[in-house]
Amino acid sequence: MTNDVRGTEVGTEVTRVGQGAPNVLVVDDEPQVRTIVATYLEREGFLVRTAEDGEEALAAIKARRPDALVLDLMLPKLNGLSVLQRLRDDGDDVPVIVLSARGKEHERVNGLELGADDYLPKPASPREIAARVRAVLRRSRPVGPGTIDFGPFHIDRAARTLTRDGKSIDLRPKEFDLLVHLATRPGEVMSRGDLLRDVWGSHPDWQDPGTVTVHVRRLRRIIENDPATPDHIITAYGVGYRFEP
Repeated sequence: MTNDVRGTEVGTEVTRVGQGAPNVLVVDDEPQVRTIVATYLEREGFLVRTAEDGEEALAAIKARRPDALVLDLMLPKLNGLSVLQRLRDDGDDVPVIVLSARGKEHERVNGLELGADDYLPKPASPREIAARVRAVLRRSRPVGPGTIDFGPFHIDRAARTLTRDGKSIDLRPKEFDLLVHLATRPGEVMSRGDLLRDVWGSHPDWQDPGTVTVHVRRLRRIIENDPATPDHIITAYGVGYRFEP
């Protein structure tokens, strides 16, 4: 864990950052990790609780279901994979980010197959953890209306069709998924890493984020009057893309 944030142990109490903020439970048996991660998340505007073992984590979840869970695997009393499996067996789809020193490929795959939404090997910076939390919360939001209109375009999500002035436009499956993901979040800036995770279910460590760039370029050729000066898929320089309807 990168020690670029300092703070006092948050413990199991909810930190006071305002009403309506997302509630995140950080589960790790290392006090320093709990302190650093919880303090940074609090500074990012989250409500934070912590737990130091698997049994305490389940009790905290039962007392108040979090909006997201940052979960270490190597926990006393009940390990993180067992916590994750119990949640999924109970039908709880709370977004879970696994944070673990056990970062080999088969361990990551095992965690994801058990239902983790993301897997982040230690050491990890608190800034990246916060970004992952925001990403899984974004993916867990209601997905928006069944149809979307912008300019002369009409998206029918159920039929997976895009039309312009009533005429059908052919899109590749991921082009359609990317367009819908952007269009249902107008004005929200998303990085290529965010889009790779949200649309492809992948990760920048496993797949080149340039994949996103290529698909954005293709979409612009289809929906923009002038792809060089787009009206809808806008580049937020140094960050990513946002959609303007």
